Amino acid sequence: MEVLTPDICVIGAGSGGLSVAAAAAAFGVPVVLIERDKMGGDCLNTGCVPSKALLAAAKRAEAIRNSAPFGIKAQRPTVEYRQVYDHVRGVIDAIAPNDSVARFTGLGVRVIEGTARFKNARTVVVGDDDFEIKARRFVIATGSTAALPPIPGLEDTPHLTNESVFDLRALPKQLIIIGAGPIGLELAQAFRRLGADVTVLEAAQPLAKDDPECAQIVLDQLERDGVVLRTGVRIESVSKARAKVFVTLAGEEGATSETIEGTHLLVATGRRPVVDGLDLEKARIKVERRGIVVNKGMRTSNKRVYAIGDVTGGLQFTHVANAHAGIVIRNALFRLRAKMNTGAVPWVTYTEPELAHVGLTEAEARKRHKGVRILRWPYHENDRAQAELETHGHIKVVASKGGKILGATIVGTGAGELISTWTLAIVQGLKIRAMTDIIMPYPTLAEIGKRAAISYYTPSLTSPFVRRIIRFLRRFG
Repeated sequence: MEVLTPDICVIGAGSGGLSVAAAAAAFGVPVVLIERDKMGGDCLNTGCVPSKALLAAAKRAEAIRNSAPFGIKAQRPTVEYRQVYDHVRGVIDAIAPNDSVARFTGLGVRVIEGTARFKNARTVVVGDDDFEIKARRFVIATGSTAALPPIPGLEDTPHLTNESVFDLRALPKQLIIIGAGPIGLELAQAFRRLGADVTVLEAAQPLAKDDPECAQIVLDQLERDGVVLRTGVRIESVSKARAKVFVTLAGEEGATSETIEGTHLLVATGRRPVVDGLDLEKARIKVERRGIVVNKGMRTSNKRVYAIGDVTGGLQFTHVANAHAGIVIRNALFRLRAKMNTGAVPWVTYTEPELAHVGLTEAEARKRHKGVRILRWPYHENDRAQAELETHGHIKVVASKGGKILGATIVGTGAGELISTWTLAIVQGLKIRAMTDIIMPYPTLAEIGKRAAISYYTPSLTSPFVRRIIRFLRRFG
């Protein structure tokens, strides 16, 4: 057994773990990084990167179909799905060197490939006791995996998750998706635009965490694309027969059940933390069903151990894991007592149109504040949007009575890029006035946000008091 005594031992080489390892190594701190599977974790191999590459291919196909309004003769595109698969793998391969063992070894990180488990509160062993690591601080960054609902027959029925769907080398003919969250709807639109028949089944409200007014614009577009969206359904069972899968829906009281037939079944019903095999109890680390319990500084019940990213059961985004990593570095290396600000975390659903949000929704703001102001501006009032025929959508800003920016939701082209400005405003505690003072380049979609901010002052245009002041000042020339 080789015994290692680094300052920091990171378990898991996903986005968060890699960020901790790279930052610590940059400061000259001895780091050990343990990964039992692929470097880059879920985001690179089965999550953010391949899904966005697939969406990009689908967007190109849709652009060809809709080019006639620009004076370009539209032709029905021919989708060669094997080449789409090659594109997705090519994107992963292009990014992979940034997350590779070779690169991190070059940064000074000791990378160990194997399965880690805690021996006690101060020690981690890897593999069959090949390595014993006694670090000053440990960081658990093992991420999450697809959670499978307790549907009768699911275990015996071939099904896909985000961890296997990108391995398909042929386009599904009839794809049934269980779950209408961001993952389910992004893949539904991508496969539909690439030529598959797609049915989405959801027991509750699609995109339930987002502003319903804005989410509806996305759902309307999915229906225009031809995605069949069934909400409020209860799945009774799933089964297989020959080359088909069958999903049986429970009928309403007194009604017969309904069976939906497809060639492929994709389950996108959420995530669960990866904690199996870590022997957390030996390290006295508290874990609940949703994930490892941490405080705002990302420290677990064992003061020597931090946990970051999806494994903590909070907001499950790559950028959140990276933010967690920054907090750990500041706490572990500099003792700065940094804390996570969950109230200013943006998220984006990368459908077309995109749906982006940060801060409080309208419903949340009305529960916490009195005199909330809702500011809107539509895409169709923007010159850039008109030039590109991307006029569906709007921005919705939530502000306090005094003008403090509480939240923002954008649905439309480029929403994921536009939300960053509003994230900065919330982090800095800015008021609407700050957004009206920005000079936006013309013509850009960013002007939509400024116009919404200016609308905050629209009521003052008809204020008798303001008009009396103007009349008074006019007397002086």
